[in-house]
Amino acid sequence: MTSLDKPTSDTDPTTRTDQQATDAKAVTEAALFEAFGGARGMVETVVPGLLFVTIFTFNKDLHLSAIAALAVSLVLVVVRLIRRDTVKHAFSGVFGVAFGVVFAMMTGNAKDFYLPGMLYTLGLALAYLITTLAGVPLIGLILGPVFKENLSWRTRNPGRKKAYAKASYAWGLILLAKCAILFPLYWWADTTQFGWVLVALKIPPFLLAVYLTWVFLAKAPPPIDVFAEMEAEEQAEKERKAAAAAARNQEF
Repeated sequence: MTSLDKPTSDTDPTTRTDQQATDAKAVTEAALFEAFGGARGMVETVVPGLLFVTIFTFNKDLHLSAIAALAVSLVLVVVRLIRRDTVKHAFSGVFGVAFGVVFAMMTGNAKDFYLPGMLYTLGLALAYLITTLAGVPLIGLILGPVFKENLSWRTRNPGRKKAYAKASYAWGLILLAKCAILFPLYWWADTTQFGWVLVALKIPPFLLAVYLTWVFLAKAPPPIDVFAEMEAEEQAEKERKAAAAAARNQEF
């Protein structure tokens, strides 16, 4: 059994010192900020849809609204490239807006601009729930590399696996609740009303899910840094080989 497979005890968070608890919260906040894009990521998520519904509210021009939304998404990517920031969140926004533009242009229905994002949200909600039921909670797969623990939480850190399961259930249920509001409105509300409701529901459910994730993980055992362990093993192996070589030289 390798060091990556050895089980560890489920550390009781109540035994931590105040400093350890503070450090755990700080690490969790930083990881969540990196994984989900922070304040700028939220802005990049909201602005294209907000611009689309604002323009469409005033002039009912589907083409102008769609082109403006796509253009601002591209501008956000360019800004990140110029600043040499991480572009994964901005690029995901561009792809989402592009799919929305294609759908809306093909059908001629402005509400279809939002349909790909809604379907993605529904699929993501199901993914969170199904992977958790399968014993591999999606939030753990997302955050494991960020915490440098990879999949060690599955077999070596049961308390952390439990926290990831709770967080994944929270994400899945929150996103399903969001879908339960949006899909009926997609059929019943007009484009303007639907667009404003969708924009209003962009941030609050996301913040709630992130907050619950932070709560669950801040109380969980700390992550196991498998990269540090591998580096330590490599260093120990180098030292062992060096010691063996030195012993052979002494014999001669």
